[in-house]
Order: sequence, then C-alpha cells, then structure tokens
Amino acid sequence: MVALLFQPLMIKNMTIKNRIMMSPMCMYSATLDGKPTNWHFIHYPTRAIGGVGLIMLEATAVEPRGRISNRDLGIWDDKHIDGLRRIVDLCHENGSKVGIQLAHAGRKCVVPGEKIVAPSSIPFNSDSPTPEELTEEEIEKIIKAFADGARRAKEIGLDVVEIHGAHGYLIHEFLSPLTNSRSDQYGGPLENRMLFLRKVIRSVKREWGEERPLFLRLSASDYAKGGITIEDTISIAEAAYEEGVDLIDVSSGGLLPITVPVYPGYQVGFSEAIKKKLNQPTATVGLITTPELAEEILFNGRADLIALGRELLRNPYWPLEAARMLNHEIQWPEQYNRAKK
Repeated sequence: MVALLFQPLMIKNMTIKNRIMMSPMCMYSATLDGKPTNWHFIHYPTRAIGGVGLIMLEATAVEPRGRISNRDLGIWDDKHIDGLRRIVDLCHENGSKVGIQLAHAGRKCVVPGEKIVAPSSIPFNSDSPTPEELTEEEIEKIIKAFADGARRAKEIGLDVVEIHGAHGYLIHEFLSPLTNSRSDQYGGPLENRMLFLRKVIRSVKREWGEERPLFLRLSASDYAKGGITIEDTISIAEAAYEEGVDLIDVSSGGLLPITVPVYPGYQVGFSEAIKKKLNQPTATVGLITTPELAEEILFNGRADLIALGRELLRNPYWPLEAARMLNHEIQWPEQYNRAKK
C-alpha cells in the first residue's frame, strides 16, 4: 500500500509534496529589531533538505509590541522583507513550500519597554504585568497590522499565511471568555468574541488574495472551567471556514499557566472532531513522533497534514527515515544518496 504520509496535498494554488508540516516554533534568535540571523538561514533550509513538505516559519510579529520576546522575528516593517525572502528562497531551492505565522502576543508579550495590550486588563499570572485594555481604535490598527504583514508575505514569495489564533496570544485572548470581559461589540457571547478574528481574516485575505492558501491555528481547549471547549472551537472553525480560511491547524492550551497531561497524539482528537463535523481540512500536532502514528491519523481521516514540532528539532531528516520505515520510495538529496542504503 502506498504510504499516505507521502501523498501530495493541493490547497488553492499550492501543492505540498507530502503531508509533513514543520510546526511553527519560536527560535528566539532574531536581531533586536526582528530580522533573521544566520541561525534561521541554516535551521529552516536543513528541514527542507530533510524532506519536509511544508515549513511553517515561527510566530512572526505584526507589530513590535506583538512579539513574545525581543528576539522574535518581525514582519511589521519592509526592512524585514529581504531576510525572510532569503529563508524562503533557500527552502524553495530544496523542495519545500514555506508558510509564515502572523502573530500578536497580546498580554504574553514580555519585551522590555513595550506597552502590553489585551482585550481586557487581565494579567497572565500573578508575576505578569497587567495589560492595558485595547480601545476600538487600537483594535482597528492591529487589524491593519495583520493585513500589512500579509502584504509583505506576498511580496516575500511565501506559499501560505497562517494566522496565529492559539496558545493564549491576542486572538485567542479575544476568543476566550476567561480573558475577554469586554462589554462592547468584541465581548460577551461567542459570536461577538469572534468578531476580532473575523476582521483579521478579512483584512489578511484582501492583501494575501483569494487564490493563495490561508491557515488558522486554534487552541481547541483552554483546559479550564468556563473556557473554550471543543464545541466552541468547532463553531469558531466553522466561522473561519466561512470567512475563507482553507485549513485549521489544531493545537490546544496556552491561555493559562496550567499543566496539561500529554501523551503521543494527545491533540489528534480535537482535529478529528473539527474535520468530521465540518468536513474541512485540518492539521494536527502534539507528540507525533513515529511514521506509524502519522499514517494511522491520515488513514482514519483524522487530519490532512501532520505537523511535527520537537521531533523535527531532534531529527531534521525525519521524513527521509519515515519513508524508509514505511517502505516508500522517495527522492533523497543527490548529495546524500550514498547514505540511502
């Protein structure tokens, strides 16, 4: 039987050569003004050489106060274009498609000197600064910042834009009732709490274009009483697909400083629930380390893309080894053919 993990996937104008996606992972290695360094020029292309179908660049801030740390990549200024383009070109030369995760850290920004903002003035924990509640005028400026990031992504030559709506960052903070106590159009019932996300999607699509693939990462559960549940996330995902998102990248948690029990494939059920309820493409992530588990997920229709995080940090050539373990013939880099047998 042909390995499903190595079957191509077409989304809009993009064909990914296999079902392996590198999950966005912060490297905290950018310059203080958000530009990539030599680390990035080695780190990402190495995974392309290793056979990853889609490389999703780390959370990249749409404005300076949107950084998680002062060593995050940025896309808030045209000065970021050249460095990011170099990463993309190097990955393309080695056979991978490349996406970028447009992000805003919200209350989880810890950059010294930056103003911390959020939907409501609720700190992350007792040691965190209390964020300032965003005004509606400030919200509109952030929506435009996401759109400007998408414009630059298009100019850079990226294949995918992913909007970061997970892990307790700004969009997630708007979505969850645990972090959104607003009384205006952005607060209250779920439909209102989704308004910021809807506006971000619309603004990004206007710049990115209808023909290019747009992903959205969501946290499917807050793992806390009164927080987002998988049922809420299905409603959020349905709205996102209606707005023109092509794939939901399903993760979980991050809103609160709590420990979540983890085990191999612990988030796959969330992806499966969304995919089977809405019949739309999803990606799944979370301690997926073996090709056998990845193959099972695809065979049973639980996701369309397998996102690998820490496993690709440990082994950038995981796809090449996975193909051998699944008895699937794939093309190796010519320079490495001597090691194939």
